Amino acid sequence: MKEEMSPLCDSGIARSLQGMGAVKPSKKMGEQTIAFDTLPRVVGAYTIVGKIENEGPLSGSFHQVITDNLWGENSWEKAEAKMMGVAVEEAIKAAGWAKKDVDVFLAGDLLNQNITADYTARKLGLPFLGLFGACSTMAEGLIIASILVDGHFAHRVVASASSHHETAERQFRFPTELGVQRPMSAQWTVTGVGAAAVASPEVVSESDKKSRNRISITHATIGKVIDLGVKDSADMGSAMAPAVTHTILRHLQDLNRTMDDYDLIVSGDLGHVGHKVSQQLLREEGLEPGENYTDCGILIFDQNKQDTHAGGSGCGCSATVLLGHLLKKMQEGVYRRILFVGSGALFSSTSFQQGESIPGIGHAVVLESAYSS
Repeated sequence: MKEEMSPLCDSGIARSLQGMGAVKPSKKMGEQTIAFDTLPRVVGAYTIVGKIENEGPLSGSFHQVITDNLWGENSWEKAEAKMMGVAVEEAIKAAGWAKKDVDVFLAGDLLNQNITADYTARKLGLPFLGLFGACSTMAEGLIIASILVDGHFAHRVVASASSHHETAERQFRFPTELGVQRPMSAQWTVTGVGAAAVASPEVVSESDKKSRNRISITHATIGKVIDLGVKDSADMGSAMAPAVTHTILRHLQDLNRTMDDYDLIVSGDLGHVGHKVSQQLLREEGLEPGENYTDCGILIFDQNKQDTHAGGSGCGCSATVLLGHLLKKMQEGVYRRILFVGSGALFSSTSFQQGESIPGIGHAVVLESAYSS
């Protein structure tokens, strides 16, 4: 890596603090990265996707598939809330917990005021913190869950994120029944939800502690909001790519690592267009992105066989790819260390209509498997 980084990785604030003699917290590494001492454990996960999502390359890697996006409800919004509620309850069961054991429920979605998460929390009756990071919400949830567990503020936390193609289209673009043609740079909002149960090792059973499939969260890099002036809501990949690239660069510098230190670096969700932008930005910083750098929005759909244009997007895209496909691959020993970088386009339908640009964010989480053959 280059010693001098572009303005994309401005470190002026940190240098000012160092000059004032500020002392970094013991868990802080570099400027934006946290190292978790207790290694919070992912002890349960559950994913639900729609029919088109399960027709892609990752077919069979999700826990549940619904063939009707209304799922017996009279609105798409109610169906999305139902999906999240089921996923959270099943993740709790997968962890071997009772609902009363959960200390905190963290969740977010794409809808105004996070109504999917709010209504799910209303139904479950759990202590609740609502999150909004757009498509980075799953990464944000895992980071906050790990901070709560590692800091001994909680022992058992559930983090969830969801999206639904029809609810997102209705809010951000056009109702699907209008049949409005989308540009090729547009991504397809995934109908899906993921939920993860995160626990402190001290409450994990002895059998789980010795399990070769155990997966720990070891580090997190909290991203900065980056806005390079992209205003096209049909090209959110390009808007988010600078923030994702910034977080990857900062993470590697903070830990003195290279991209080759990871079996897989996966963003979510830049899609095909944004991923190419991120690759180019990395090259400009002196890094050559290898085959181990990919994107959840690329993985979930077949660009040649499915009419999803630039790939997948939405909170549920990275949540289902990570907690379904990738978690299973880690448990099988295919991947031992993954850098998951959730990406979010932080805009609203109102800000877009007022001509505002689209700020981006990227949050990174390191997951490591103790798999042994």
